[in-house]
Amino acid sequence: MRLNRRSFCGSLVGGVLTAKAARADEAIIVTDMAGRTVRLPAPPKRIVLLEARDIVSMALLHPDPAALVVGWAATDRIDSKLLQERFTQGRDIALVGKQSPDTISIEGLASLSPDLVVANFYMAPHGSDDLLVTRLESFGIPVVFSDTSSNTVAGETLDDDPVANIIGHMQMWGAVLGVADRVRDYAGFFETQMQRVQRCVAGAPTVTTYLEIQSTAEDCCWAAGNKVWGSLLEHAGGKNLPGVTEPWFQKLQLEHLLSTPHAVYIASGGGWASDIRPAIGPGLDPAKGREGLERVIRRTGFDLLPSVRDGRVHGIWTGLISVPPLNILFIELAAKWLHPDRCAEIDPAATLAEINARFLSTPIEGPLWVSLQEA
Repeated sequence: MRLNRRSFCGSLVGGVLTAKAARADEAIIVTDMAGRTVRLPAPPKRIVLLEARDIVSMALLHPDPAALVVGWAATDRIDSKLLQERFTQGRDIALVGKQSPDTISIEGLASLSPDLVVANFYMAPHGSDDLLVTRLESFGIPVVFSDTSSNTVAGETLDDDPVANIIGHMQMWGAVLGVADRVRDYAGFFETQMQRVQRCVAGAPTVTTYLEIQSTAEDCCWAAGNKVWGSLLEHAGGKNLPGVTEPWFQKLQLEHLLSTPHAVYIASGGGWASDIRPAIGPGLDPAKGREGLERVIRRTGFDLLPSVRDGRVHGIWTGLISVPPLNILFIELAAKWLHPDRCAEIDPAATLAEINARFLSTPIEGPLWVSLQEA
Protein backbone atom coordinates (compact mmCIF):
# COMPACT_ATOMS: atom_id res chain seq x y z
CA MET A 1 0.00 0.00 0.00
CA ARG A 2 1.35 3.40 -0.96
CA LEU A 3 1.13 6.10 1.70
CA ASN A 4 0.94 9.78 0.88
CA ARG A 5 1.74 12.49 3.41
CA ARG A 6 -1.81 12.61 4.81
CA SER A 7 -2.32 8.87 5.10
CA PHE A 8 1.19 8.51 6.57
CA CYS A 9 0.38 10.83 9.47
CA GLY A 10 -3.02 9.28 9.96
CA SER A 11 -1.63 5.75 10.13
CA LEU A 12 1.42 6.34 12.30
CA VAL A 13 -0.15 5.83 15.69
CA GLY A 14 -2.76 3.30 14.65
CA GLY A 15 -0.32 1.06 12.78
CA VAL A 16 1.99 0.45 15.67
CA LEU A 17 -0.78 -1.02 17.79
CA THR A 18 -0.54 -4.25 15.78
CA ALA A 19 2.81 -5.17 17.38
CA LYS A 20 2.88 -6.79 20.78
CA ALA A 21 5.60 -7.80 23.18
CA ALA A 22 6.54 -11.47 23.17
CA ARG A 23 7.46 -13.64 26.14
CA ALA A 24 11.00 -15.01 26.25
CA ASP A 25 9.78 -18.41 25.02
CA GLU A 26 7.17 -17.14 22.55
CA ALA A 27 7.63 -17.07 18.77
CA ILE A 28 7.19 -13.71 17.10
CA ILE A 29 6.21 -12.74 13.57
CA VAL A 30 8.04 -9.89 11.90
CA THR A 31 7.02 -8.12 8.70
CA ASP A 32 10.20 -6.64 7.28
CA MET A 33 10.77 -3.72 4.93
CA ALA A 34 10.83 -6.03 1.90
CA GLY A 35 7.29 -7.12 2.78
CA ARG A 36 8.45 -10.55 3.90
CA THR A 37 6.85 -12.33 6.84
CA VAL A 38 9.54 -13.91 9.00
CA ARG A 39 8.95 -16.16 12.00
CA LEU A 40 11.41 -15.97 14.87
CA PRO A 41 11.20 -18.90 17.33
CA ALA A 42 11.80 -16.50 20.25
CA PRO A 43 12.79 -12.87 20.83
CA PRO A 44 16.36 -12.62 19.45
CA LYS A 45 19.31 -12.30 21.80
CA ARG A 46 22.16 -12.66 19.29
CA ILE A 47 21.67 -10.25 16.40
CA VAL A 48 24.04 -9.56 13.52
CA LEU A 49 23.63 -6.21 11.77
CA LEU A 50 24.86 -6.14 8.18
CA GLU A 51 24.38 -2.36 8.41
CA ALA A 52 25.93 -1.20 11.67
CA ARG A 53 24.04 2.08 11.72
CA ASP A 54 20.87 0.10 12.47
CA ILE A 55 22.08 0.21 16.06
CA VAL A 56 20.89 3.83 16.18
CA SER A 57 17.32 2.75 15.36
CA MET A 58 17.61 0.05 17.99
CA ALA A 59 18.86 2.59 20.53
CA LEU A 60 15.69 4.64 20.14
CA LEU A 61 13.71 1.62 21.36
CA HIS A 62 16.11 -0.30 23.63
CA PRO A 63 18.26 1.06 26.50
CA ASP A 64 21.26 -1.12 25.65
CA PRO A 65 21.09 -2.36 22.04
CA ALA A 66 24.72 -3.55 22.01
CA ALA A 67 23.75 -6.20 24.57
CA LEU A 68 21.84 -7.91 21.75
CA VAL A 69 24.37 -7.40 18.92
CA VAL A 70 27.09 -10.03 18.48
CA GLY A 71 28.32 -8.95 15.05
CA TRP A 72 28.04 -6.15 12.53
CA ALA A 73 29.33 -4.84 9.22
CA ALA A 74 29.89 -1.44 7.62
CA THR A 75 30.76 0.26 10.91
CA ASP A 76 32.24 3.22 8.99
CA ARG A 77 28.73 4.11 7.85
CA ILE A 78 27.75 4.96 11.42
CA ASP A 79 29.94 7.96 10.50
CA SER A 80 30.84 8.74 14.11
CA LYS A 81 33.54 7.02 16.11
CA LEU A 82 32.20 8.65 19.29
CA LEU A 83 28.69 7.33 18.70
CA GLN A 84 29.99 3.85 17.91
CA GLU A 85 31.98 3.75 21.14
CA ARG A 86 29.11 5.02 23.26
CA PHE A 87 26.54 2.61 21.86
CA THR A 88 28.83 -0.41 22.26
CA GLN A 89 29.64 0.56 25.89
CA GLY A 90 32.96 -1.25 25.75
CA ARG A 91 31.58 -4.48 24.32
CA ASP A 92 33.58 -6.31 21.68
CA ILE A 93 31.24 -6.74 18.71
CA ALA A 94 32.67 -8.95 15.97
CA LEU A 95 33.24 -7.29 12.59
CA VAL A 96 31.68 -9.54 9.92
CA GLY A 97 32.28 -7.30 6.91
CA LYS A 98 33.15 -3.86 5.61
CA GLN A 99 31.12 -1.57 3.35
CA SER A 100 30.25 -3.95 0.51
CA PRO A 101 28.58 -7.37 0.30
CA ASP A 102 31.68 -9.06 -1.13
CA THR A 103 33.49 -8.50 2.19
CA ILE A 104 31.08 -10.61 4.23
CA SER A 105 32.13 -14.11 5.25
CA ILE A 106 29.02 -16.26 5.51
CA GLU A 107 30.85 -18.93 7.47
CA GLY A 108 32.35 -16.37 9.83
CA LEU A 109 28.95 -14.81 10.35
CA ALA A 110 27.33 -18.17 11.01
CA SER A 111 30.06 -19.05 13.53
CA LEU A 112 28.66 -16.33 15.82
CA SER A 113 25.48 -18.44 16.19
CA PRO A 114 23.12 -15.53 15.57
CA ASP A 115 19.41 -16.00 16.05
CA LEU A 116 18.72 -13.11 13.64
CA VAL A 117 20.56 -11.34 10.84
CA VAL A 118 19.34 -7.88 9.82
CA ALA A 119 20.18 -7.00 6.21
CA ASN A 120 19.40 -4.33 3.65
CA PHE A 121 19.41 -4.17 -0.15
CA TYR A 122 22.86 -2.61 -0.17
CA MET A 123 24.49 -5.57 1.56
CA ALA A 124 22.12 -8.19 0.09
CA PRO A 125 21.12 -6.57 -3.23
CA HIS A 126 19.04 -9.50 -4.52
CA GLY A 127 16.73 -9.54 -1.53
CA SER A 128 15.25 -12.94 -0.69
CA ASP A 129 17.12 -14.50 -3.61
CA ASP A 130 20.50 -13.19 -2.51
CA LEU A 131 23.07 -15.95 -1.96
CA LEU A 132 23.86 -14.57 1.49
CA VAL A 133 20.20 -14.77 2.52
CA THR A 134 19.58 -18.22 1.11
CA ARG A 135 22.76 -19.62 2.70
CA LEU A 136 21.91 -18.18 6.10
CA GLU A 137 18.38 -19.49 5.94
CA SER A 138 19.73 -22.92 4.97
CA PHE A 139 21.64 -22.79 8.27
CA GLY A 140 18.39 -22.04 10.08
CA ILE A 141 19.29 -18.39 10.66
CA PRO A 142 16.36 -16.01 9.95
CA VAL A 143 16.99 -12.82 7.98
CA VAL A 144 14.94 -9.63 7.96
CA PHE A 145 15.43 -6.50 5.86
CA SER A 146 15.44 -3.16 7.66
CA ASP A 147 15.80 -1.10 4.46
CA THR A 148 15.24 -1.66 0.75
CA SER A 149 16.77 1.55 -0.59
CA SER A 150 18.87 0.98 -3.68
CA ASN A 151 20.20 2.83 -6.69
CA THR A 152 18.89 0.12 -9.00
CA VAL A 153 15.42 -0.55 -10.33
CA ALA A 154 15.58 -4.12 -9.00
CA GLY A 155 16.23 -2.79 -5.52
CA GLU A 156 13.49 -0.19 -5.63
CA THR A 157 11.70 0.35 -2.33
CA LEU A 158 8.12 -0.84 -1.88
CA ASP A 159 7.20 2.79 -1.34
CA ASP A 160 9.51 5.39 -2.78
CA ASP A 161 8.70 7.89 -0.04
CA PRO A 162 11.16 7.33 2.81
CA VAL A 163 8.99 9.27 5.26
CA ALA A 164 6.14 6.86 4.65
CA ASN A 165 8.56 3.97 5.13
CA ILE A 166 9.70 5.15 8.56
CA ILE A 167 6.64 3.65 10.21
CA GLY A 168 7.42 0.25 8.71
CA HIS A 169 11.06 0.47 9.77
CA MET A 170 10.11 1.28 13.36
CA GLN A 171 7.35 -1.33 13.43
CA MET A 172 9.83 -3.93 12.28
CA TRP A 173 12.25 -3.06 15.07
CA GLY A 174 9.39 -2.80 17.54
CA ALA A 175 8.35 -6.36 16.71
CA VAL A 176 11.93 -7.66 16.89
CA LEU A 177 12.56 -6.00 20.25
CA GLY A 178 9.05 -6.47 21.66
CA VAL A 179 8.49 -2.79 22.44
CA ALA A 180 5.22 -1.73 20.84
CA ASP A 181 4.73 1.02 23.43
CA ARG A 182 8.07 2.63 22.54
CA VAL A 183 7.22 2.54 18.84
CA ARG A 184 3.86 4.14 19.56
CA ASP A 185 5.53 6.94 21.54
CA TYR A 186 8.07 7.68 18.84
CA ALA A 187 5.45 7.52 16.10
CA GLY A 188 3.29 10.10 17.87
CA PHE A 189 6.28 12.37 18.37
CA PHE A 190 7.31 12.00 14.72
CA GLU A 191 3.78 12.77 13.54
CA THR A 192 3.63 15.97 15.60
CA GLN A 193 6.95 17.22 14.21
CA MET A 194 5.97 16.36 10.63
CA GLN A 195 2.69 18.25 10.93
CA ARG A 196 4.54 21.39 12.03
CA VAL A 197 6.74 21.24 8.95
CA GLN A 198 3.81 20.54 6.66
CA ARG A 199 1.99 23.61 8.00
CA CYS A 200 4.91 25.97 7.46
CA VAL A 201 5.72 24.83 3.91
CA ALA A 202 2.10 24.51 2.76
CA GLY A 203 1.53 26.68 -0.31
CA ALA A 204 5.16 27.78 -0.54
CA PRO A 205 6.94 27.62 -3.89
CA THR A 206 9.39 24.73 -3.99
CA VAL A 207 13.05 25.69 -3.73
CA THR A 208 15.54 24.07 -6.09
CA THR A 209 18.40 22.68 -4.00
CA TYR A 210 21.73 21.03 -4.65
CA LEU A 211 21.84 18.26 -2.06
CA GLU A 212 25.20 16.52 -2.22
CA ILE A 213 25.54 13.02 -0.80
CA GLN A 214 29.34 12.87 -0.79
CA SER A 215 30.99 16.22 -0.24
CA THR A 216 34.76 16.16 -0.48
CA ALA A 217 37.32 18.76 -1.39
CA GLU A 218 38.76 16.36 -3.96
CA ASP A 219 35.71 15.37 -5.98
CA CYS A 220 32.50 16.69 -7.47
CA CYS A 221 29.55 16.36 -7.97
CA TRP A 222 27.58 13.54 -6.29
CA ALA A 223 23.97 14.71 -6.33
CA ALA A 224 21.19 13.17 -4.27
CA GLY A 225 18.79 11.10 -6.33
CA ASN A 226 15.07 11.51 -6.71
CA LYS A 227 14.24 8.95 -4.03
CA VAL A 228 15.44 8.66 -0.44
CA TRP A 229 17.40 11.94 -0.07
CA GLY A 230 15.45 13.75 -2.78
CA SER A 231 12.10 12.62 -1.39
CA LEU A 232 13.00 13.91 2.06
CA LEU A 233 13.87 17.23 0.46
CA GLU A 234 10.39 17.38 -1.06
CA HIS A 235 8.83 17.06 2.39
CA ALA A 236 10.77 20.19 3.37
CA GLY A 237 9.36 22.20 0.48
CA GLY A 238 12.28 21.70 -1.86
CA LYS A 239 13.05 19.96 -5.11
CA ASN A 240 16.07 18.28 -6.52
CA LEU A 241 18.21 19.51 -9.37
CA PRO A 242 16.54 19.02 -12.75
CA GLY A 243 18.28 16.41 -14.83
CA VAL A 244 18.82 14.01 -11.95
CA THR A 245 17.20 10.71 -12.90
CA GLU A 246 18.77 8.10 -10.60
CA PRO A 247 16.86 7.07 -7.46
CA TRP A 248 19.59 7.32 -4.78
CA PHE A 249 22.60 9.22 -6.15
CA GLN A 250 24.00 10.44 -9.43
CA LYS A 251 27.39 11.69 -10.54
CA LEU A 252 27.01 15.02 -12.34
CA GLN A 253 29.45 16.89 -14.50
CA LEU A 254 30.52 20.23 -13.07
CA GLU A 255 29.22 21.89 -16.23
CA HIS A 256 25.74 20.57 -15.49
CA LEU A 257 25.85 21.91 -11.95
CA LEU A 258 27.04 25.31 -13.13
CA SER A 259 24.29 25.53 -15.75
CA THR A 260 21.52 24.52 -13.31
CA PRO A 261 20.30 27.41 -11.13
CA HIS A 262 19.57 26.49 -7.53
CA ALA A 263 18.99 28.56 -4.41
CA VAL A 264 20.46 26.40 -1.64
CA TYR A 265 23.44 24.05 -1.34
CA ILE A 266 23.42 21.34 1.35
CA ALA A 267 26.63 19.35 1.77
CA SER A 268 27.08 16.17 3.77
CA GLY A 269 29.85 15.28 6.17
CA GLY A 270 30.72 13.13 9.14
CA GLY A 271 33.43 11.60 11.25
CA TRP A 272 34.71 9.18 8.61
CA ALA A 273 37.42 10.70 6.36
CA SER A 274 36.82 14.05 8.04
CA ASP A 275 40.10 15.36 6.63
CA ILE A 276 38.52 15.58 3.17
CA ARG A 277 34.83 15.84 4.17
CA PRO A 278 33.22 18.45 6.42
CA ALA A 279 33.70 17.19 9.99
CA ILE A 280 30.04 17.35 11.01
CA GLY A 281 28.64 14.86 13.48
CA PRO A 282 28.24 13.81 17.12
CA GLY A 283 30.89 15.34 19.33
CA LEU A 284 32.80 17.04 16.50
CA ASP A 285 33.92 20.65 16.72
CA PRO A 286 31.45 22.85 14.78
CA ALA A 287 34.34 25.13 13.83
CA LYS A 288 35.93 22.20 12.01
CA GLY A 289 32.64 21.51 10.25
CA ARG A 290 32.47 25.10 9.10
CA GLU A 291 36.06 24.91 7.87
CA GLY A 292 35.13 21.78 5.91
CA LEU A 293 32.22 23.59 4.28
CA GLU A 294 34.53 26.40 3.31
CA ARG A 295 36.90 23.89 1.71
CA VAL A 296 34.22 22.25 -0.42
CA ILE A 297 32.92 25.56 -1.77
CA ARG A 298 36.47 26.43 -2.82
CA ARG A 299 36.24 23.69 -5.44
CA THR A 300 36.56 24.82 -9.02
CA GLY A 301 33.50 26.72 -10.20
CA PHE A 302 31.63 26.78 -6.88
CA ASP A 303 32.15 30.53 -6.55
CA LEU A 304 29.84 30.86 -9.56
CA LEU A 305 26.93 29.01 -7.98
CA PRO A 306 24.05 31.29 -6.89
CA SER A 307 23.64 29.33 -3.64
CA VAL A 308 27.29 30.01 -2.75
CA ARG A 309 27.21 33.66 -3.85
CA ASP A 310 24.12 34.22 -1.68
CA GLY A 311 25.66 32.46 1.32
CA ARG A 312 22.95 29.78 1.45
CA VAL A 313 25.43 26.99 2.22
CA HIS A 314 24.76 24.35 4.87
CA GLY A 315 26.09 20.99 5.97
CA ILE A 316 24.61 17.96 7.73
CA TRP A 317 25.81 14.78 9.39
CA THR A 318 24.95 11.88 7.06
CA GLY A 319 23.14 10.08 9.90
CA LEU A 320 20.24 12.53 9.54
CA ILE A 321 19.52 10.91 6.18
CA SER A 322 20.80 7.36 6.58
CA VAL A 323 19.07 6.56 9.90
CA PRO A 324 15.32 6.62 9.15
CA PRO A 325 13.96 7.78 12.54
CA LEU A 326 16.39 10.71 12.51
CA ASN A 327 15.08 11.90 9.14
CA ILE A 328 12.78 14.34 10.92
CA LEU A 329 15.83 16.42 11.87
CA PHE A 330 16.90 16.74 8.24
CA ILE A 331 13.37 17.64 7.17
CA GLU A 332 13.13 20.36 9.82
CA LEU A 333 16.56 21.75 8.96
CA ALA A 334 15.88 21.80 5.24
CA ALA A 335 12.50 23.49 5.80
CA LYS A 336 14.19 26.26 7.80
CA TRP A 337 17.01 26.69 5.29
CA LEU A 338 14.73 26.67 2.24
CA HIS A 339 11.90 28.71 3.79
CA PRO A 340 13.48 30.81 6.56
CA ASP A 341 10.57 33.24 6.87
CA ARG A 342 7.79 30.68 6.88
CA CYS A 343 9.55 28.11 9.08
CA ALA A 344 11.29 30.37 11.58
CA GLU A 345 9.51 28.68 14.50
CA ILE A 346 10.79 25.22 13.63
CA ASP A 347 13.54 24.33 16.10
CA PRO A 348 15.63 21.27 15.12
CA ALA A 349 17.87 21.72 18.18
CA ALA A 350 14.81 21.37 20.43
CA THR A 351 13.72 18.31 18.45
CA LEU A 352 17.12 16.68 18.95
CA ALA A 353 16.98 17.52 22.67
CA GLU A 354 13.57 15.87 22.95
CA ILE A 355 14.78 12.77 21.10
CA ASN A 356 17.68 12.54 23.54
CA ALA A 357 15.53 13.10 26.62
CA ARG A 358 12.62 10.84 25.71
CA PHE A 359 14.09 8.04 23.66
CA LEU A 360 17.86 7.65 23.98
CA SER A 361 19.68 6.44 27.07
CA THR A 362 22.88 7.38 25.21
CA PRO A 363 22.28 10.89 23.82
CA ILE A 364 23.44 11.90 20.35
CA GLU A 365 25.38 15.09 20.91
CA GLY A 366 25.14 17.96 18.49
CA PRO A 367 25.75 19.97 16.56
CA LEU A 368 24.70 17.66 13.75
CA TRP A 369 24.54 20.50 11.24
CA VAL A 370 26.46 23.64 10.34
CA SER A 371 25.74 26.76 8.28
CA LEU A 372 28.29 29.16 6.87
CA GLN A 373 26.08 32.08 7.81
CA GLU A 374 24.59 31.49 11.23
CA ALA A 375 21.07 32.79 11.83
